[in-house]
Amino acid sequence: MLYELLYPLRDNVFFFNVFRYITFRAAYAAITAFLLSLALGPWVIAKLRQFGAVKHVRQEGPEAHQKKTGTPTMGGVLILAAIAIPTILWADPANREVQVALGVTLALGAIGFLDDYLQTVRKQNRGLVGRAKLFGQISIGLVVGLVVLQLVPREAATSITVPFFKERMLDLGWLYVPFVIFVLTGASNAVNLTDGLDGLAIGITVFAAIAFAGLAYVSGHAKFADYLQILYMPGAGELSIFCASLFGASVGFLWYNSHPAEVFMGDTGSLALGGALGIVAVLLKMEFVLAIAGGVFVAEALSVILQVGSFRLTGKRIFRMAPIHHHFELLGWNENKVVVRFWIIAGLLAVLSLSTLKLR
Repeated sequence: MLYELLYPLRDNVFFFNVFRYITFRAAYAAITAFLLSLALGPWVIAKLRQFGAVKHVRQEGPEAHQKKTGTPTMGGVLILAAIAIPTILWADPANREVQVALGVTLALGAIGFLDDYLQTVRKQNRGLVGRAKLFGQISIGLVVGLVVLQLVPREAATSITVPFFKERMLDLGWLYVPFVIFVLTGASNAVNLTDGLDGLAIGITVFAAIAFAGLAYVSGHAKFADYLQILYMPGAGELSIFCASLFGASVGFLWYNSHPAEVFMGDTGSLALGGALGIVAVLLKMEFVLAIAGGVFVAEALSVILQVGSFRLTGKRIFRMAPIHHHFELLGWNENKVVVRFWIIAGLLAVLSLSTLKLR
């Protein structure tokens, strides 16, 4: 919005020429998202408490978590607002990649919102039926897969890049759309599974957002893409503004979600965050890089899959409790130690994902 309103004024006031630079707009998108989160946070938390949108901790979880019962949840509405408003303000509203990224984030956030609403406000213990939630995720992934085929260069439409290899593309052919469905569904559910400790999922998202902001910028810059020998994606640079908004919104939410949390994101936030990271990876053709930058999310999801599979096949559990962050809690690590150590790993993985640009 600001780009459309102010950049045309550059001929009269040279200062407005600064709006042409993606780096400038990305920086201010991050700041706007952070300040918006801080400003709206207390009001959102109060409203969630007023409407009875509070957390009910499951009895089979770690005993230390029982004291969290009654904490407002559905804080993902704050995250969504802090992503959407700065993106609309600072990104080019005509950019189709930004439109798709924001649309997917809001759509998955809506599915999570419905689930949270049914569980907390309507007091339906199961919330949104699992099949219905999965159907919504798959439907969004199907639409996105078909849309992406029209957005990217024709020669790379059904291909994905392979990290650490120069100009290496893997053509999936007709499997590409199912692959997109898998990425978006897997990413959103992985973040959802990770959201079990104060500040854990949102802190990891901060590092992943930084990494993809950088990846988006170089992918949309012809000279950088040519120098780094990566696929040039016209228009993808604007996604760095979306990622910057994601970063600022995540840091702002962490202000209230750090231990002891004043608010939880709920499925509203976790499904939206996973979708945001997933759609950016899909639009950049860097789905495999997402598995690196979001490696902690992958590990959390795999721990649940392995735990369930092992118990069904052998009757034995691999971990003391899944997802894996609870396993470390039951080993004696306190909550803060688990969270900070997982953040450290996430930070290193974000650096590793950026290194794929040069290690080829």
